[in-house]
Amino acid sequence: MTKSLSNGSLHNSTLRTNYNKTTLPNGLRIVTEEIPYVRSVSVGVWIDVGSRDEIESTNGITHFIEHMVFKGTKRFNNQQIARSLESVGGYLNAFTTKEHTCFYARILDEHTERALDVISDLIQNPILNIKEIEKEKLVVLEELKNIEDDPDDLIHDLLDKNVYRKHSLGYPVIGVAENIKKFTRPQMLKYIQNHFTPDRIVISAAGNLNHQKFAELVAKYFVIETKNKIPSSRGEHPRKSFLETETIERPINQAYVCIGTRSYSIHSNLRYPLLLMNTVLGEGMSSRLFQNIREKYGFAYSIFSFVSLLSDTGIFGVYVGTDNDNIERSLDLIYRELEKLKKKEISRSELSRTKAQMKGSLMLGLENMSNRMMRLGSGELYFNRYISLDEVIGNIDAIDANDVLDVANRLLHKERFSTVIFKPKKEK
Repeated sequence: MTKSLSNGSLHNSTLRTNYNKTTLPNGLRIVTEEIPYVRSVSVGVWIDVGSRDEIESTNGITHFIEHMVFKGTKRFNNQQIARSLESVGGYLNAFTTKEHTCFYARILDEHTERALDVISDLIQNPILNIKEIEKEKLVVLEELKNIEDDPDDLIHDLLDKNVYRKHSLGYPVIGVAENIKKFTRPQMLKYIQNHFTPDRIVISAAGNLNHQKFAELVAKYFVIETKNKIPSSRGEHPRKSFLETETIERPINQAYVCIGTRSYSIHSNLRYPLLLMNTVLGEGMSSRLFQNIREKYGFAYSIFSFVSLLSDTGIFGVYVGTDNDNIERSLDLIYRELEKLKKKEISRSELSRTKAQMKGSLMLGLENMSNRMMRLGSGELYFNRYISLDEVIGNIDAIDANDVLDVANRLLHKERFSTVIFKPKKEK
């Protein structure tokens, strides 16, 4: 089955694309945007599995498998994999999130088939050599140490843990050292067999390609058969979170503070007002938090708010790095800004300016083929359809000041925010 849609958003010829979707007989979905004025193609192979699909004893296995497939397949050793696309000026990489795993490449259009050949082999034919498994455990443990040494990374993992409590969404994507040391080859093979199935795979591509030829190449290289269909292992919707504060002393010079609360899912009708509220509050130098806490008081170098949208829930939060003596004052100023959003509608000029900021950021992102590929892949996994630029812009334009006021009053309750603080360790 193939669908086609032409998008000529904002009457700009450089943004006109040709979207197509094909579903293969085995259930694997292919989504593309044909953009003939570039010479590159970005390809992503998305698998609908992430750390939330793990249990406590296997936390980290999805990320570990993402590493291990690069260590050798039936056709390629690790050096051949590393050189496969770099030798022609492209690149190959992967990432794991709470809900998805993605193997992606960017290459010149003439090397598209090579990229599909290599990625398909990674997913379908990893050897998972026992010696390589033991070596890679050391590598991932070093990666874990790197995160633990970086408060910027670690504090967000701890916030997730506090907000989601014991739910799998609170697990760190990388896992924990105890689990990483115990992973076995049979355990990983079973996990791949259960989760790397065609009904859970989306292949997205953006750039100078022909959809029909691309779909034929995908059908040639991805010959995954649907065996016993395993139901999704994702647990129930996480319960609501309430106030929880964790303060940790570390040998650091600056304090790091992160507050967060359960928010809305990517399917919620409130997501666009939420994203606009987040932009007003803490995105960019013109945001309220930046102008107040950094520019007016000089309490922080880094200050921002953030939104994480998942399939059935999400997080809204604020991060600040500040001097140990200014922790309480910074938190007080942050909560004052949250209260202002609840008490008074944003002005017409701020609303208009923020909409322009959001749309401009979206449009600039479309100049990057990898961003387009990411939008296609994640959009298909979350919505099972194409989210056009016109649709997104229309949803942004439809937001009014009362929508932002409403979402602020629903969400910004101090007693529902979890807090994580890293404080400089006192000298003995």
